[in-house]
Amino acid sequence: MMREKQPQLTLCYLPHLDYDFQRLPDHDPARVAEVDAAAAKVIQAAGEIGARVVVVSEYGLVPVDAPVGINQVLRRNDWLKVRRGPFGEIMLPGESDAFAVADHQLAHVYVRRPELIPTVRKTLEETPGIASVVDPGELQLDHPRSGELIALAEPNAWFTYYYWLDDANAPDFAPTVDIHRKPGYDPCELFMTSKLRAAARLAQKKAGLRYKMDVIPLDPTLVRGSHGVLPTDHSDGPLVIGPGEPPENMQDFPSYVEQLLAPSS
Repeated sequence: MMREKQPQLTLCYLPHLDYDFQRLPDHDPARVAEVDAAAAKVIQAAGEIGARVVVVSEYGLVPVDAPVGINQVLRRNDWLKVRRGPFGEIMLPGESDAFAVADHQLAHVYVRRPELIPTVRKTLEETPGIASVVDPGELQLDHPRSGELIALAEPNAWFTYYYWLDDANAPDFAPTVDIHRKPGYDPCELFMTSKLRAAARLAQKKAGLRYKMDVIPLDPTLVRGSHGVLPTDHSDGPLVIGPGEPPENMQDFPSYVEQLLAPSS
């Protein structure tokens, strides 16, 4: 496409080092070689049309082995409310005094009543796997949709979105890929309970029968990589490979990109 259309801007996503590093305990050199080969094709094509190339990684994944059920903590303290029904328990954010939206090693914690904030903060700070609980302004995340608190995980921990206390009461969407109904990112969607079960569901689909693709395990211990907190080693952080002087602070990255996109004189 680059050779034929010569677009002004081309964005290419290479997922090789993202999904596998969340699933696998060890970094497979073969996967690194594979992404190198894929990147080489893109870079070569870009060079043929005289385009400037910038290689960017949004984050680096670190090994984890400690899932933290932050919503389960809030529920055990009777702050998070659910509705029980034939399709499992459904979280009720509007009726909850506190709930969390989890994203890897960071979670936004929404607290309805201001007088509860100190108690919620203290409870979470005492939870194993949580390194700190801070005000959004400390991380420059104090936007209108931010939580009243931001929870940060320990380097080897990450946050699940799970809010049920018994898998028998999990909502029917939990074992499916359903990003819009889950209150947070679910890396377990990278796994499958069994190929046989998936084949059975596909057979139902082919036969025109109603089915639910419920093949996602509810086992957060399967997850082996995550990101979100500042890495202790720079090699585990994001990187930029490109022309010119790279930004020393990632907050300056937009200016760096604007400079690259500016018309050549």
